[in-house]
Amino acid sequence: MKKAMLYAPKYYSNFACIADKCTHSCCVGWDVYIDRLTMEKYRDLDSTYAERIIQSIEGGDEPHFRMCADGRCPHLDERGLCKIIIDSGEEYLCDICREHPRFYNESARGVEVGLGMACEEAARIILSSDEYGEFVVVGESEQEIEPTEIDAIAEIGRIYEILSDSHSYPERLMRIYSEWEVAPDKLTNGEWRELLSGLEYLDSDHLKTFAEYSSEVFSQGEMDVLLERALGYFVYRHCASARDRSDFRASLGVALFLERLFASVLRHEGVKDLDGATRVARIISEELEYSEENTDIIRLEFIF
Repeated sequence: MKKAMLYAPKYYSNFACIADKCTHSCCVGWDVYIDRLTMEKYRDLDSTYAERIIQSIEGGDEPHFRMCADGRCPHLDERGLCKIIIDSGEEYLCDICREHPRFYNESARGVEVGLGMACEEAARIILSSDEYGEFVVVGESEQEIEPTEIDAIAEIGRIYEILSDSHSYPERLMRIYSEWEVAPDKLTNGEWRELLSGLEYLDSDHLKTFAEYSSEVFSQGEMDVLLERALGYFVYRHCASARDRSDFRASLGVALFLERLFASVLRHEGVKDLDGATRVARIISEELEYSEENTDIIRLEFIF
């Protein structure tokens, strides 16, 4: 069987976990499930910290770490560093910890690898880079690629050509709406706000952040370049695995909605810098992209 290539945006190689420098640790507030191979490694581990790792695990058929009362991983120290890495090395991290914030999507050409913006460092890199349309091979996969009715990567390439032309950002966005016949204004702003209010949130305060959603398109000046880069990311993440044209349009609808939500929050909160935009992008990603249930609810509005 021919091996599938792993493709990633050029900026992918710039990522490295910033550990204790992170202001929103992925080791707080998330369930951490332990894959079978790592569980076996923990059972065989011979170190001073091994017993504490075993004692922190619960769940039987779905083993996971027992989080502390404040939602912190029991292996996160007071400095924000991982005690498992300190004691035994990164090779003893479970899959979910080792891979975060990476995502993998099968496409017509191979496997697409990306960084998710629920990680603040990944969001900073994505919003700082014009390389969202440049891809490099980062490895191989044993995964067998199934044929698709549509070449989603080619469609994404067409969108990136529009995003990189010389017209204003609102003009580029409206052209994408027109050529793919999909736009967030399929619902009224009130209908979208009602939909957002019915989703489940990790932090209920984030619903307030989304309460001023608007699909209106106009220039936001110096922030337009960040909107462009964010849309480049949303399109790659949600559209690359599309199997047919209907699937692609629904996935593109999700990407365009998330871009308008990002624009709405930036405008409502008066965000004018990369740090503020990174915070907003992280919130949108962790609440909507990292919840399959929430993403599916949004996606349903673009299936027609």
